[in-house]
Amino acid sequence: MSGHFLGDTAVLLGRSLRHVTRSVDTIVTTAITPIAMLLLFVYVFGGAIDTGPVSYVNYLLPGILLITVASGIAYTAFRLFLDMKSGIFERFQSMPIARSSVLWAHVLTSLVANLISLVVVVLVALLMGFRSGAGVAAWLAVAGILILFTLALTWLAVIAGLSAKSVDGASAFSYPLIFLPFVSSAFVPTGTMPGPVRAFAEHQPVTSIVNAIRDLYAQQPVGTDIWVALAWCAGILVVAYAFAMNTYRRKIA
Repeated sequence: MSGHFLGDTAVLLGRSLRHVTRSVDTIVTTAITPIAMLLLFVYVFGGAIDTGPVSYVNYLLPGILLITVASGIAYTAFRLFLDMKSGIFERFQSMPIARSSVLWAHVLTSLVANLISLVVVVLVALLMGFRSGAGVAAWLAVAGILILFTLALTWLAVIAGLSAKSVDGASAFSYPLIFLPFVSSAFVPTGTMPGPVRAFAEHQPVTSIVNAIRDLYAQQPVGTDIWVALAWCAGILVVAYAFAMNTYRRKIA
């Protein structure tokens, strides 16, 4: 059964990736907004924000990476919604394939597309002066956190894609996710925020994820932030996966 599932997922993944390669502008568009924000905040607002001895581009990059993922998953919901409306799901159900492989193909396509966008954003940050003395292990840890974060948000996108009534509704769910880093430690230290806002910023998932990535890049002890970050990502992933599969079962019933 597992071999059947893996084979079916690989075939459908190839189909989804071909759609992406025929529309490279989706990856480019996904990267443009975070890059524009990176340029804006570093070169326009960066001089007015005190981040101590850390250069602002180094301080800012972890949050921009999360915004890149939040922007990219909107396309997952969009592609899934189009597949639902085109009737391709009904055609797949008439074939002897593992049903869950249809969703996993979309999820893995999202992962590949988002990783490409993340690499592009990091390359631009390097051109802007981002520097890190982190070793291979730290870079792999950052990659692991971003992969887990991408999977968690992608399964949220699957729920939106399956439940949406319109194309706009399928992608609009990502807007609050893009906004969330603005009320966190992504752009400014939380200590500068007023009381209630600071309390929210310090206890929402983006802050712990950003702090963990920032400390890994800076070769600083990550403390509990990395465990809190992983717990948030894993928790969102498990809950979103369960809801997505339940929604999918109801849709194809």
